[in-house]
Amino acid sequence: MEDSSQSFMERMHTGKTSFIYFGNHVNPTIKLFMEQLEMSADALQDYGISVVKVNCSKDAIANYCTGEKLMTKAYLFRGSEVLRSFDIDTVFDVNAIVSHVLFSVLFNEVRYVHTPAELLRVESTAKQNSDIVVGHIPVLGLPEHRALMEAAFVYGTKYQFVQTSGTLVLKHMGVVDLSSSQARLWFLHCKGVSRRSDPCPSTPMRKPLNTINIHTFLQLMEAPLVTESVLDPSEVDVVHLHLGVPVLYLFSQPQTQHLDRATAQTLGLQLRGEVGVVLIHRDNPNVKTSLKYNAAYRLPQEDVKYFTLNSAEGVVKLFKEELLQEQKLENEEEDEEHWSDLDILDDEVSESVYRDRDLMLDLESVIELTSDTFQITVTQDDITVVLFYFKWDAVCMAFIQSYIEVADALEGMNGVKLAAVNCGEWTDICSDQNVTSFPTVLIYRPMAAAQLYRGMLGTKSLHRFILLSLGSSPYILSSSAEVMSFLEGDLYSKHMYLTPVKVLGLFSSTHDMGVTSFEEAARLLRGESILGLFAHKEAEQWVEGLSVNLPALLVSRGPGVPYEVYSLPSSSPTDLVSLIKQVELDRFPELTVENLPWYLELGKPLLLLFIGKEDSTESTKALAEIKQPLSSGQLDSFLPCWIHLGRTPVGRSILEKYLGFVPPLPVLVMSQLKTGEEVFLFPPERPLMAKNILQWIHDVENGQEQPAGLIPDGKWGPPVPFFDFLAIMDQEAPTYAVQRAPKMKTGGREDHRENKHVTPNQKQTPHPSSNPQAPRQHSEL
Repeated sequence: MEDSSQSFMERMHTGKTSFIYFGNHVNPTIKLFMEQLEMSADALQDYGISVVKVNCSKDAIANYCTGEKLMTKAYLFRGSEVLRSFDIDTVFDVNAIVSHVLFSVLFNEVRYVHTPAELLRVESTAKQNSDIVVGHIPVLGLPEHRALMEAAFVYGTKYQFVQTSGTLVLKHMGVVDLSSSQARLWFLHCKGVSRRSDPCPSTPMRKPLNTINIHTFLQLMEAPLVTESVLDPSEVDVVHLHLGVPVLYLFSQPQTQHLDRATAQTLGLQLRGEVGVVLIHRDNPNVKTSLKYNAAYRLPQEDVKYFTLNSAEGVVKLFKEELLQEQKLENEEEDEEHWSDLDILDDEVSESVYRDRDLMLDLESVIELTSDTFQITVTQDDITVVLFYFKWDAVCMAFIQSYIEVADALEGMNGVKLAAVNCGEWTDICSDQNVTSFPTVLIYRPMAAAQLYRGMLGTKSLHRFILLSLGSSPYILSSSAEVMSFLEGDLYSKHMYLTPVKVLGLFSSTHDMGVTSFEEAARLLRGESILGLFAHKEAEQWVEGLSVNLPALLVSRGPGVPYEVYSLPSSSPTDLVSLIKQVELDRFPELTVENLPWYLELGKPLLLLFIGKEDSTESTKALAEIKQPLSSGQLDSFLPCWIHLGRTPVGRSILEKYLGFVPPLPVLVMSQLKTGEEVFLFPPERPLMAKNILQWIHDVENGQEQPAGLIPDGKWGPPVPFFDFLAIMDQEAPTYAVQRAPKMKTGGREDHRENKHVTPNQKQTPHPSSNPQAPRQHSEL
């Protein structure tokens, strides 16, 4: 938020914590900092800290809006007290801002130690009072630093947090390789130590230092060292299973119970933080495991495996040298590739990027733009197509190969150039062009606003869009002869194969108020539709004998297909775009991945025919039988459509989801009914004829047919549930929210954070242009 001098003074009297930047103008360096500052506002708001900017050009704040420190410093206030000032080079991004600010706010709670002696003094104070979490952060301001500070904010009332960055403490904690730059974490069990002379046992966290791993690790430290049970291993429920940690089961005999418990305690200490230990008492009748086994283990997402324990050392070796190493290798492979998870999230995008990772992209046919060449390049040709991308983004790198293929196909075509901007290097260009999602394709023409490409991210779709963009939009027609030439495709014969559908706007004269809106709608649809404009007194003859008056839309779907005429109401260009896209839709379409969103927007129940081969006798007859009642208007309340499983293989998965199996083709189903989520299957024993179809529909509507399946829940959740850290804060420190105001997130920044990729199939609003114990309380709370 931005403060005036008055609101700044009011803020000084509230006693609340604020991170404030004072500036008077923006240069490229400051601009990058401001973007990161804005993005940090949401994160810090969760901790009751406001992020504020003061424009010194409008409101000169004494002591802060003058001098050499102006624009190079940011300040952390608690009320009117300055807790700390930061060079903006130190708080260079969101992670650095959040980590440094939280460390300053938690200065009295998070102890910073340089030497083992300082750490031992902290341990001495903590014994019998609290456990200690020690974090070694080699470089401040990175994600690991932020993760430690956020954990300190959440768990600071339960544990004493300690931060260090030197190698002396590392050596004290037993680290051999002091040259490693890896961030590390230890849990010191001081609360149970009663004698001051005894050291605090420590458990290292052996996973990368991030928020989720810290949370999981601390949950494991809270878990019992050994859990005792009277159930078989497969029925024992312990927290370790929910945290994705292996579990070791030991079977105890009544006569050796004391010894078995001691063995379990020893193994629990040796495997703490990596393996949960459960001691199962065989003297209970619920335990039915064979006596030939005295131990078992269970890995995450796997079944229980039984074995014979010969010694405690053998179990430690089994886990340390085999099972945990295998799991570590699997995790490393996932960290390196993580494509199996991304297959779930991003379909085949990331898999394809990884598969082709060693291939060098040949960008010879694509002009790579810089800040010096951008403006000149985009104004030289009739059409300049520019791709804005990031090299580290999987979707961008998957699409860029298609982009190169389009460039190769159009190479040598006059008036068309394809270029690209790497937004990781040329952030100023992408910012100036208001590009906030990646990849983005913009079409530039001289003396015209840039046009956003909203189609599928594939070679065929982009190539078609560019070729259609070469023609006028709309074609201005001056006579009935030209109208006929337009409808027959003579005006754009070389691109006629791209689409058979033409839409003509009919107006009585050029002075008609709707002409301007139609021309703007045509500009927005350039590259997507072929549009003509006939504003002439002769336009009346094209609607004679029809129950439609001018202005009107005339739709031609190709030679031999009767024209369709629709009334054209007075409306805005964006409303006209939606109307034109609707009238272009086929009355009996073949559903594809590309057109499905448009048809679903109609909100009609689907009368969906699945076919295997279009030219088979059964398929041809089925298509013809559905067209009969369609032409007579008997299916107007439905969306009759069909899917060719050869051209659209995902149709087979849809059919299997609907019915639970794939019946012999062709097959007719009805879905998306307003009455519920049922899917109805046309009886396979009845001939697929028009009269039978109508009777079946009638029976379904009257509740005389039983559903064959249900539409699956369409919600796609993340593969791993998110941790609700705000709820954890409330549980650990109920008073932390005293300072925190209700969250009112408004504006475009939320979109910037949460909608980085625009789904290719998603219909978007057209863009007129591209620039449009008694717990220790936190002192600061």
